[in-house]
Amino acid sequence: MTRQQAEIQLQRLFGFRQFHDLQWQVIENLLAGKRVLFIEKTGFGKSLCYQFPATQLEGVTIVFTPLIALMRDQVRSMQKKGIRAAAINSNQKDEENTAIITDAQNNQLDILYIAPERMENATWINSAREMKIAMVVIDEAHCISMWGQSFRPNYRRIVNLVKLLPKSFPVLATTATATPRVQADIIEQVGTDLIPIRGQLMRSNIRLFVVPVQSEDEKFFWLAEYLPKLKKTGIVYTGTQANTDIFSNWLQFLGFYSAAYSGRLDAETRMRVETDFINNKFDCVVSTNALGMGIDKPDIRFIIHTQIPQSPIHYYQEIGRAGRDGQEAFAILLYNPHQDFELPQAFIDGSKPSADKYEQVIAVTKKELLGRNEIIKATNLRQTQVSVILADLIDQGIINEQQGRSKKYFYNPDAPVLNPSTFETLRDAQNQELKRMLEYTGIISCRMQYVCNYLGDEMQGACGVCDNDTNKKMRVVATEALTQKLQEFRETFFPVLEVETQRNNIINGVAASYYGVSNIGRALHHSKYEEGGDFPDWLLKLTLKAFRKYYGNTKFDLVLYVPPTESGDLVKNFAEKIASVLKIPISHKLVKTVVTLPQKVFQSGISKKENVYGKFTYQTPDEITGKSVLLIDDIFDSGYTIKEIGRYLTSIGATTIAPLVIAKTVGGDI
Repeated sequence: MTRQQAEIQLQRLFGFRQFHDLQWQVIENLLAGKRVLFIEKTGFGKSLCYQFPATQLEGVTIVFTPLIALMRDQVRSMQKKGIRAAAINSNQKDEENTAIITDAQNNQLDILYIAPERMENATWINSAREMKIAMVVIDEAHCISMWGQSFRPNYRRIVNLVKLLPKSFPVLATTATATPRVQADIIEQVGTDLIPIRGQLMRSNIRLFVVPVQSEDEKFFWLAEYLPKLKKTGIVYTGTQANTDIFSNWLQFLGFYSAAYSGRLDAETRMRVETDFINNKFDCVVSTNALGMGIDKPDIRFIIHTQIPQSPIHYYQEIGRAGRDGQEAFAILLYNPHQDFELPQAFIDGSKPSADKYEQVIAVTKKELLGRNEIIKATNLRQTQVSVILADLIDQGIINEQQGRSKKYFYNPDAPVLNPSTFETLRDAQNQELKRMLEYTGIISCRMQYVCNYLGDEMQGACGVCDNDTNKKMRVVATEALTQKLQEFRETFFPVLEVETQRNNIINGVAASYYGVSNIGRALHHSKYEEGGDFPDWLLKLTLKAFRKYYGNTKFDLVLYVPPTESGDLVKNFAEKIASVLKIPISHKLVKTVVTLPQKVFQSGISKKENVYGKFTYQTPDEITGKSVLLIDDIFDSGYTIKEIGRYLTSIGATTIAPLVIAKTVGGDI
């Protein structure tokens, strides 16, 4: 097919008159059965480079992507054009996914999107053998490389699949963020016949600014002062799920239309926020880096970071979501040099567990055949850590996996000695990336040029529009009015405790504050661990304020409190004061059947849940039947204790269980 012939089809199917030169270069290679690595900036049209060939090749094109939002957007868009597209993902019912697989097996699809995790699914692997596959696409291909900013072990399984394909089989790997080191590693992993095609990364319509702040409060002040001056709509990125809640509520307090978005939202809520965001129903969405990738919104006018990213690669990818329509957009980093490096440093330290944690997993798999959850409980490691460790140990041939109804892992008796040097080298590389990101905040040269150079595009000049090139700076002014406004917000914003389930009568509760805000945490710690006496009265007043705002005039029959593990009578005394003020009877009959360990000693949700399951009883259960219960505790972390008490009280007849706590931690379970 010549370019002229292809562009006739392009006009008919997609409504575009012509390809960009690099797009055609990629497509021409794919139609010729070649393998291509395409590195190009966000918004350039990488997706078209596989969508168009998918309509011309005989069979189904499989697109591996971790981005469910991209799946939804692209499937919807292609179906409107009459192109047979579908997606398989965990947000859909099993019946729907099964029907789509059947369509693919019957040659009724041109393009099928699936998550990389499907490569662990035996049903999918067996089904794929019966499909006529025309092309394989690896989206977000930097995930192949251990040097990439979001390496995923499942991508190695895709690489193994590609290596089994005939050499004349077209394969496309795409990414917007690959340093020369990542590019070289992808080629080494996939094969030397992978043709690299690299576009220019300069985004001269995005105006980069760094705003130095001296405290977290100053970030709130800056948003209050500058957000009204920015064209809408945009994204405010935070480093934690808790901060999406805090900053979003701050902006709502100021009168902006804002929503919080993070991975903890259920699929339906995520889809609603994404749709409303695309349709400009918000002034901004406050999000972890979960939002943006795969969302087809060309008119994002600003990206604001309240937390410094781990590397220039992360930063380029996230700011690249702005201004894809070519119009002016702003990318602003609020940076506190005194503490903002701590969170990305913690992410780096946790990305590859220490060698002794690998040895723990090896030790338990030497003893018996274990599933992942059994390994988690046996080692007391976090779920994410165990997943990374298992992938690495399988990669090194130290552990084997046994397929079946549930996957099991066992030690390879012929295993080589664990080689931790790769992990240590990776951690060193990530520390260097963070160092370069910190360096970015203090440069006096062009900011966009700095980022492009880091990513390997060294042919670019100055962008001419960043704060350094224009000598236009943004600063924070902490006025008395803003200080008073923030204080008022903190005394009226109360975090929600998300504990509701369909099976139990527990409802979402409320906390007086987040643990790390103001001096709440300090006061709690002083009482619990420094023999500071009962929780102070100002915490009582704030908690009652949260109760009245959240529960209003709700009538409760009984106050109960969580039996202590290590806090003595602190929660009991606090609950008595709550009950006295609210004039609700209090009971002391909720007790533990056995002594439990403090939840904080457990690293995983699986172990925390097991620690408290079935460990509570009410001494005269008939008293609970038909009662509406207010349940008091001091600190809400993972929530498993309160959920378990809610489950138990439901089983003995409580009609409502409403949690009320002093503080919610910003971390919770991972």
